[in-house]
Amino acid sequence: MKKTDLQKVQARAAEYAKLREAGITPERKKRSAKMDFFMRFAKNRLALFGAALFIVMALIAFNADNFFDYESQAIFQNMSQRLLKPSAEHIFGTDEYGRDIFVRIVYGARISLFVGLGTVLSSMLLGCLIGAVAAYYGGKVDNLLMRTMDIFLAVPSSLMAICVVAALGTGIFKLMIALAISEVPRFSRVVRSSVLGTKGQEFIEAAKACGTRDLRIIIRHILPNSMGPIIVQATTNVARCVLMISSLSFIGLGIPSPTPEWGSMLSEGRTLMRYYPNLVIFPGIALMMTALSFYSIGDGLRDAMDPRLRN
Repeated sequence: MKKTDLQKVQARAAEYAKLREAGITPERKKRSAKMDFFMRFAKNRLALFGAALFIVMALIAFNADNFFDYESQAIFQNMSQRLLKPSAEHIFGTDEYGRDIFVRIVYGARISLFVGLGTVLSSMLLGCLIGAVAAYYGGKVDNLLMRTMDIFLAVPSSLMAICVVAALGTGIFKLMIALAISEVPRFSRVVRSSVLGTKGQEFIEAAKACGTRDLRIIIRHILPNSMGPIIVQATTNVARCVLMISSLSFIGLGIPSPTPEWGSMLSEGRTLMRYYPNLVIFPGIALMMTALSFYSIGDGLRDAMDPRLRN
């Protein structure tokens, strides 16, 4: 260490010693809110595992075209390769039509993640709008919107999705519409409760006094300060939507065959699972790990955003 650096360290140590003798504790530099959030999230190992699992799964799924041939390995039937057991050529084996199970699981992850994230995003936007308007205006507007949402909540989400799919038909975008309709009431209730605790703050009153329009106040001031519970709800809802997609595909109301989807793969392999368990084990594990990753991320976000756990 140079002499000048040593003198600086000694001078700083002498200043701290004088402060301690006077009974004054020197303040440490406080961490930023974002850094504090990431530090608390990083303490949850299960949440980190879920985040890493989601990132790896998304990278593999959305870059699958660089490694596999979708048409020949996941769609076209090759009866000479049917029902092969796991090997070096086919890691998870092949199904009853000779299609590679591993490749179909990879492309099935693309569909599940796309539909799950797209459904949650669309239902979150509509639910945020309904919940924020109901909480901001209150009175008759609140009663009308929330009683309408209660009617939708009275119907189980799976039954609601089945009814919408039966009315619209099967397909990826029709399935997204059906799932979004069933998830909007949950978001609206969460947003309403969060906005009710925010709209009485001083900065909202100041914005009203400045003549800011109600829509701008809701979008620019209220919703950004109510995003904590909304983000947690959205993360856990992705897992719910992925499970719902597979459930509908399992009973024939989701993604039609031969498009690879985990629920339809489970449905096709259930008749042969006694003799070829790899037909259902690997798609089931993929579905379980995806749901686990999103639930773990949701738990980590909830703990990181909890003000009671802050130092």
